Amino acid sequence: MGLGLAALGRPGYINIGHGNDVGGDSNPAAMRARAHRVLDAAYAAGVRYFDTARSYGLAEEFLGSWLGARSIDPNDVLIASKWGYTYTAAWRVDAATHEVKDHSIDVFRRQLAESRSALGPHLDLYQIHSAMLESGVLDDTEVIDALAAAKAEGLRIGMTVSGPRQVDTIWRALDIRRGGSRVFDAVQATWNLLERAAEPALRAAHAEGVSVIVKEAVANGRLTGRGIETVPSSHAATITSEAERLAMSIDALSIAFVLAHPWVDVVLSGATTVPQLESNLGAREVTMPPESIERLAEVVMDSATYWNARSALPWN
Repeated sequence: MGLGLAALGRPGYINIGHGNDVGGDSNPAAMRARAHRVLDAAYAAGVRYFDTARSYGLAEEFLGSWLGARSIDPNDVLIASKWGYTYTAAWRVDAATHEVKDHSIDVFRRQLAESRSALGPHLDLYQIHSAMLESGVLDDTEVIDALAAAKAEGLRIGMTVSGPRQVDTIWRALDIRRGGSRVFDAVQATWNLLERAAEPALRAAHAEGVSVIVKEAVANGRLTGRGIETVPSSHAATITSEAERLAMSIDALSIAFVLAHPWVDVVLSGATTVPQLESNLGAREVTMPPESIERLAEVVMDSATYWNARSALPWN
């Protein structure tokens, strides 16, 4: 399991209940202290994969300061970040626009320099943030060449995907090569109990040696005790019943379901607090019984319906 910092680096996010988790103590110093507490707890529990992005507010800075303060050896962790979105909320939860997407070569060059400044030699994997076929980034020769050049200098290169066409974007990326070698070393996708449309491409990516990282395993809080009522009632009943049967929290059950699939390399927790992290990590303590996987296999939504519901989630 890994830890994603999307909810730790800024006061506003779309996870259900995020505003309550942050409370009234959301100035940058308090957010930094909270992030360091969660990072400490994750590291103590054996987590060594940490994922951030330029657009996660001050998350890169928080992570970089933690790595320095704890004297973490770059060889002891795997640090991933992303480029392509710029944070624009200015620390306001009610901002009209929280982040702006731009996958141009100029943004790549600027943000790679910023990420390297914040994370130093710890930066290992650099990902296109939310690559989509519609954006044209995978067809931008200048960007792909720059990614290949960064890879030749020692960075691993990846991309994250989002939306109902995740599977198509992954298939396209698997075909992109420079100098006879695949450009992308990793792909990060949404895959959970409710949304599994990307599975064929993710299985193929893993089989070809591409690392598969799963985000949103608890569906931005919908697959947790406090968000399960937002899930279609028949699905919610099955999930709740299975969690009770296995004596697990709903979030741990949801993550354990993802971990049970051998083509998944890393599952990210998006915890904002230490208790949330501890509950998420409970997924590692259970081997999911085949009969549970079979029952939960029926709990899935139409992909378009899933993404429409996700896009309707309010910030905080």
